[in-house]
Amino acid sequence: MTGLLIPYYEHPSVRPAEWDAIIAAAPRLYGVVLNPASGPGQAPDPAFVEVAARLRAADVRVLGYADTDYGRRPHADVVRDITRHRDWYRADGVFLDQVAAGREEYGHYQRLATAAWSAGCGTLALNHGTAPHPSYARIADLLVTFEGPWASYTRLGPQPWRGATGVRLCHLVYGVPAGVDLTEPARARGATVHCAVPGVGD
Repeated sequence: MTGLLIPYYEHPSVRPAEWDAIIAAAPRLYGVVLNPASGPGQAPDPAFVEVAARLRAADVRVLGYADTDYGRRPHADVVRDITRHRDWYRADGVFLDQVAAGREEYGHYQRLATAAWSAGCGTLALNHGTAPHPSYARIADLLVTFEGPWASYTRLGPQPWRGATGVRLCHLVYGVPAGVDLTEPARARGATVHCAVPGVGD
């Protein structure tokens, strides 16, 4: 079965109807990425605290967003984001963004994974945006192996995965034409989780 991962970064006070629609879609969701301020922010945001509680009540996995800047962001800063998401929003796991894909950076992400598990994260999602070295499958529950426009996605062939079989692959596609259901194209390319976004930019 193909589930939806929703990285929706709009503030609940600005887009309440959209957040209501996301929560109503709970049975179809793999999870929702919570991103109050390019991370957890400097203090808990009451609106995101409330929406996170509603997601959990609907049995939706909540993943806290943390940028890693392709391995350049200091370990301590990323871990601080992870623990703030846990403490402030009771996140079930973490969505690490801008993750390096090469073997040489794997040790850095292995340390981050260990810190996330120690913080109680149940789900670790890594957004490489491209197919990473197979070693990353040892630490992740979900690997984003494509992020890009629909035009590029249509040229993407099947992605045979050489990593561990327990990891799930995800594709994030934007500029998807109205009426297109990404479920079958994603499955044909090896992804059991996806997100299709109409339009481009904001």
